[in-house]
Formats: sequence, structure tokens, C-alpha cells
Amino acid sequence: MRPDSSAAPSVAAIVLNYNGRKITLEAIGSLRRMTYPNFDILHVDNGSSDGSTEAVAEAFPEVRTVGVEENIGPAGGLNLGMRAALDAGYDYLLFLNNDIEADPEMLTELVKVAESGPEIACVGPKTYYHGDRQRIWSAGGILRFRESATRERGMGEMDRGQYDRVEEVSYINGCAMLIDSRALKEVGYWDPQFQLAGEDADLCMRLKQKGYRCFYTPEAILWHMVSHTVGSYVPKRTFGSGRSTALFVRRYGRLRDWLSFFLFMGAALPLAFLRELRHGNQAAVWAKAKGVLAGLREPLAPPPGIDVPIERTR
Repeated sequence: MRPDSSAAPSVAAIVLNYNGRKITLEAIGSLRRMTYPNFDILHVDNGSSDGSTEAVAEAFPEVRTVGVEENIGPAGGLNLGMRAALDAGYDYLLFLNNDIEADPEMLTELVKVAESGPEIACVGPKTYYHGDRQRIWSAGGILRFRESATRERGMGEMDRGQYDRVEEVSYINGCAMLIDSRALKEVGYWDPQFQLAGEDADLCMRLKQKGYRCFYTPEAILWHMVSHTVGSYVPKRTFGSGRSTALFVRRYGRLRDWLSFFLFMGAALPLAFLRELRHGNQAAVWAKAKGVLAGLREPLAPPPGIDVPIERTR
């Protein structure tokens, strides 16, 4: 893969996959239908054991794969793709989950907004639920210091045009985010200390600290299967959410943010316990509480700079 510098800005579309052969093939198929004239697809196989690499190579021989033998987490996998794309000299990197379907014009619209101002480093699409094609999952997001570090705008709402304006947002969900490679070279890699939640919030905050801005555009459309790999309100995911939120507050919170965090977490956990009690899912609530404690106790390392060695690929 080598970007064509004489054409439109070059983009590497990086698809992260762990044991999702079928949905990864579907995602890559939708990406290949995008009309943008200057992009390549990079498949990151994060330790899959289901034959994903072989299946992608057979179905899409033009797609490059980088990977590792064992899963190194979402941030670690994304960093593999990021290093390969930066080394190849792409202007933009489009980070993607593998449980997505892209509209043919999505990348064209994302790049259009990214190119509209030098301070715009991150752009995200209007994202719908894959199984409910006009119900919004995210119209950009909000960073906050509550029981969760982020909130997706419009989640669960039917699309009636209420988010049909290009505008600045404080955060873009990591299921699909276009980022300027020049900005990434300043802020460094995705932080592997955040696992299963918070990696995207942390990266957006680091971009903002460097003076960059994140934008949402309704003209770029994506459908997302939402938590296809990990599930929704389950112990593994709630532990990760609680832990990452605590880490986020520790890294960026001021006094009022800490007060907000403890106030909302103190109210949210008992309410969640009562809600999940009738479903027999109290373990997920306990897991979130344990995650918060873990995030408050463990050593907080600085974010990885661009000179940090990245795990070797196969």
C-alpha cells in the first residue's frame, strides 16, 4: 500500500478484528464500495484464531493485514495499524471497528470536513444501529466526569433531522473516527492502559489539549452492530467501563470533576443494582464497582508517545 500524493488526501482505513471473520469480511466489503478516490484498507488481526487473516486474504487480496499471535487489546491492535499507516505516509487514518457498515459516501464526507480547517483533527459520522436503520446510536459525543466518561448524543432517538448540522463535539466514538496523521504524530499512540472503554475519550482529550478540534458530520453515515464482540451490560464490559472512567477522571479531572464523578457514580450504582436485580444481572453492577476501585488504585502511566516501540507484527 502506498498513498498517491498527487490525488485527494490519502487515507488508510484501519479495521480492527478479533475472531470476527464473518463480520470483518462484511465490513471490508462495505468499505470497498466507498466512492472516495484515494484510500486503502488495512486489516489488523488482533490474535484471531478463526482464520480471519486467511479469509481476508482470499476474499480481498489487495487488503494488507498486520497482526499478532495473541490479543493485545483494542488500543494495542489499533496501534499496530497506526504504526503501519504512519510509516506508509498516509494523510489521514480512519480507525474502524469490524462490526460496521459504511455508506458509500462516508469517507468522502469525513475528509471534506477534515479539510475545511487546519485545526480540525478528528471527524466522525452519524451512526445508526445496524438492526434499526434510522435509529441513532451516536451523533458525535460528549466528554464528561460522571458514571461514564462519555455520552453518545442522540442514542436511541429516531432520526428526524435533529442532528443534521456539521458541528464541533468534544468526542468522537472509536467505532469510526478519521484523524489527521500530523495530529497523531503530536499526541502519540492510543493508550493501552484503557481497555474495552475510554481509549477514544482519552485520545480525543489529548487532541484537544494540543489545540485540535473534533467535529461531527451528519452527511457521513455508518451503521454499527454495537458491542457485537463484548456484549452490552455484562461484567467484562462494565468492569472495563468503570475502570477506564476512573482512570480518565484521574488523568483529566479538576476538583469539580471529581465531585461530579463521585456524586453520579454514587447514585448510578445503586440504581443499576435495582434495575439489574430483576434480570439476575447484579454481577455486572458489582463488576463496575470493582472496575472503579481498580482504576482509582492502579498506577497511572503517562500516555504513550510516538517514539514508544510497538509490538512486532506477524
